[in-house]
Amino acid sequence: MTIASRVSISAVLLAALANHSTVDAADATTRSGAIDHDPAKATSYLDAAEGLEVTLFASEPMMTNPTDMDIDAQGRVWICDVQNYRGHNGLRKAGDRILILEDTKGEGKADKATTFYQGRDVDAALGVCVLGDKVIVSCTPNVFEFTGDGHDKAAKKEVLFKNPGQPQHDHGAHAFVFGPDGKLYWNMGNVGQRVHDKNDKPIIDLEGNEVDDRGRPYRQGMVFRCNPDGSQFEVLAHNFRNNYEVAVDSFGTLWQSDNDDDGNRGCCINYVMEHGNFGYTDEMTGASWGIPYLGQPNEIPLRHWHLTDPGVVPNLLQTGAGAPAGILVYEGDLLPKVFQNQVIHTDPGRNIVRAYPVTTDAAGFKARIVDILGSTRNQWFRPCDVCVAPDGSLFVADWYDPGVGGHAQADTDRGRIFRIAPKGSKYIVPEFDFETIDGAIEALKNPCLAVRYLAWTKLHDAGAQAEPALVKLFQSDNPRYRARALWLLSKLEGRGPTHIEAALGDANPDIRITALRAARELNLDVIPLVAKVVDDSSPQVRRDAAIALRHSKSPAAANLWAELAMQHDGKDRWYLEALGIGADKQWDTYFAAWLKKAGDDWTSLAGRDIVWRSRAKGALPLLAKLILDRSTTLEERVRYFRAFDFHTDPSKQDVLVGLLGANHPDQAAIGALALRQLHGARPDSPQFTMALARTLDAARGTDQFLDLVMTYDIRDRADELMAMALADSSGTRGVKAAQYLLRSGENDHFRKSLAGDDATAEKLLTLLGLTQEPSAIDLILPLVLDPKRSQTLRSAGVRALGHSRLGEQAILNLAAKGKITVELQYAAAKVLQAASDSGIRAEAAKYLKLPEPAGGKPLPPLSALLKRRGNVEHGKAVFNTTGTCAKCHAINGIGKDVGPNLSEIGGKFPKDALYESILFPSAAIAHNFETHRLELQNGNVVQGIIVSETADSISIKTIEAIVQTYKKTDIADNTEVKVSLMPADLQKLLTVDDLVDVVEYLTTCRPAK
Repeated sequence: MTIASRVSISAVLLAALANHSTVDAADATTRSGAIDHDPAKATSYLDAAEGLEVTLFASEPMMTNPTDMDIDAQGRVWICDVQNYRGHNGLRKAGDRILILEDTKGEGKADKATTFYQGRDVDAALGVCVLGDKVIVSCTPNVFEFTGDGHDKAAKKEVLFKNPGQPQHDHGAHAFVFGPDGKLYWNMGNVGQRVHDKNDKPIIDLEGNEVDDRGRPYRQGMVFRCNPDGSQFEVLAHNFRNNYEVAVDSFGTLWQSDNDDDGNRGCCINYVMEHGNFGYTDEMTGASWGIPYLGQPNEIPLRHWHLTDPGVVPNLLQTGAGAPAGILVYEGDLLPKVFQNQVIHTDPGRNIVRAYPVTTDAAGFKARIVDILGSTRNQWFRPCDVCVAPDGSLFVADWYDPGVGGHAQADTDRGRIFRIAPKGSKYIVPEFDFETIDGAIEALKNPCLAVRYLAWTKLHDAGAQAEPALVKLFQSDNPRYRARALWLLSKLEGRGPTHIEAALGDANPDIRITALRAARELNLDVIPLVAKVVDDSSPQVRRDAAIALRHSKSPAAANLWAELAMQHDGKDRWYLEALGIGADKQWDTYFAAWLKKAGDDWTSLAGRDIVWRSRAKGALPLLAKLILDRSTTLEERVRYFRAFDFHTDPSKQDVLVGLLGANHPDQAAIGALALRQLHGARPDSPQFTMALARTLDAARGTDQFLDLVMTYDIRDRADELMAMALADSSGTRGVKAAQYLLRSGENDHFRKSLAGDDATAEKLLTLLGLTQEPSAIDLILPLVLDPKRSQTLRSAGVRALGHSRLGEQAILNLAAKGKITVELQYAAAKVLQAASDSGIRAEAAKYLKLPEPAGGKPLPPLSALLKRRGNVEHGKAVFNTTGTCAKCHAINGIGKDVGPNLSEIGGKFPKDALYESILFPSAAIAHNFETHRLELQNGNVVQGIIVSETADSISIKTIEAIVQTYKKTDIADNTEVKVSLMPADLQKLLTVDDLVDVVEYLTTCRPAK
């Protein structure tokens, strides 16, 4: 399950309840009333799809908190039973458990629980995979392989892999699954960082790359394939955020979900095109999607995955907000037709289990959503994993908690396992014969992966003896049975290539695709095989043919790739990305072969697409031609300019300089874009000098102006920068302009403005404080100490100093020396009370009287708060107008995006979970919203949320929603602070009624129907 997206609700909510005890689960409520947590009532809150019924298979006290599950060939349910998770780490002193749940009486529910293994080394395990007597447990930072003793106990434990992430982090290693090719598939989220073997040596994959996320070439989360012993390790795709589990169908097609940066409505389902980049960060720089880039879409879900960049594989389906978790491909026939051979997925954030029926769409797929099981009446239902049993029914693991994600669990004592099947269908596990070839063939047809593993192993070990039976199965009417047979036939010594070649002539395109994939796994010469399908009628087959040419050294490969490229229609992004994957590291030869075939037709819609996607040196002058083409639209021109960012050949600088002096009606716009794409290079060219001056003049007051000034270090535009700074004195643009002036030594511009009228001076004080520059303090302090200036202005100066650690220290020094006058004491006390440094807060209390809380009344117990119904409209008004909530969070476009967007938070958390997040804000911080403290070389300290980190710089968003970027050489230390980025005095701004009303308002913030 994904426990990684829990929202830490900052803004109004936090420390007001900090002195109360933990959430009382018995007081849990939803907007529609109280929940009865009795397991006997569990199914009464659930709604199953038509024709299906849900039954309770297991619950507390037999087991608690299942994070992941598998089902063995006997129909027994194996779970990772977790209590020792983050805030409760150590609660179960003997350690968390791997449990086997069994129905020994045939009554459809577990009556026996066996502890296969228990220990602190499997605390908060997130994956279990049962393969005969082997059990693989994913528990970051280790992946363990246990061997059973034949009596349901672990007899041996070995490390299979190490270092896939931080301990107890949900973005680390996830569950393993058995593939139809006899391989293991698994993945890790974007905190995994690297994979080592059991001896702690870095894994080198089959392409010769060290498996880590440093951009050489892989980034962020990854999907892997390897042999059962860990050998022949492959990275199949990368650049995910938290790809929670991977599912593999019988044809070898991979499916995944991915989780957005919480609150951005960007969760998605992916068809995992092998070797694809899935766009969570910039492919070349590693910059976050939150850092502006050329041509970025307006829609955040599209921007979130860089979907308009060349080299990014499209999403299959955008699913909005949620917390994607366990996933499978249902290849049984017990469930209704709509669910057969489809991806089925759990989303605990949305309290739902769903299917995504797919149909082919050119070289890719399209999908819709069909609900299987959900709850609108009990938001504690947190389905985190789903598995297929040997009888074809579905089992769902329910984490059961008021919240989900953010490294927190509010409830440690409850958890459920449900079974979904047609009404009246009893849980009867078939008997299997794994000792004979015929029995194994029958078992290979089963939808349960644990059954198929045992069957596959028997048939593979039988070798040539199994060939006749496998050939017969390959002649079946069921294409998935045929594919399973083909995988085994392909691995027959001396016979595999014959079966693969025959399958390439099959009438079913999925079988032809399977044959290509089997050939690649066996490292066969793919050239004659691709030649057979280079003109295949199916774009999906040609897609895999293009991928098969990846890194081929054959002289014939370029021509085959060109033939495939000539069949691109200019509309199929899936096909285009497959061509790009196939041409990796050989773009120059492949592109030249295509260009020779295309001739003058390279300017067609398809040709333009290939030029845009290409990384060949020869594509650079063609990009310039497309940019200058009079028929090219502005949107297309931006797209072509963005393509330059993905080229590394030095000749691109000359091409861009050439565009500066071109003769074109839109030359000003073209020159501006070319300057941007030069990224600070200053060629000795009159065209460059003229274009830069012309563009700066035309762009006064805009972000483009500021970016160019900073990029090219322009020193003669101080007056214009000062005007920009004052025009946006509390925004990122104004702060960046002021920072640049301060760092350029232009302090006299500020002194002059500060000496003017109070209105301008007050704006400037705010601006100077937000820059967090040490030199700003020297400008602010004289005004604060000047008795001739107004109290209002001097108080503004005190508040401005409070934006930086050095400024807070300056106020404290004044207080210690008795230089804080009576009229400034309240402002100074308020600033220092909110200081992040506890030492400053304690010292300030010696000299300054701190302000009293609002309302003056203590908060009632949580149980009493939960029984109250607040005023939604007043809560909305408080959220938007108090200067606390909307200062940090946005709801439907109102407010600032510092913390997670809360537009749909009521659909994710019931009221008790909202209060739990308020009670313990620092115990439930969503990944990517952790507070970091940067100690700068100049002595200042900046605190905020890191929004992007590249090899050279860190961009951090402060609580004022200002994004500051610092070179890593200017940072002395970067420390993650284990507390939420929230003002410490919010409770002093709200009454009890305000708090209740805001929580009531948040419960109404739900996804659109």
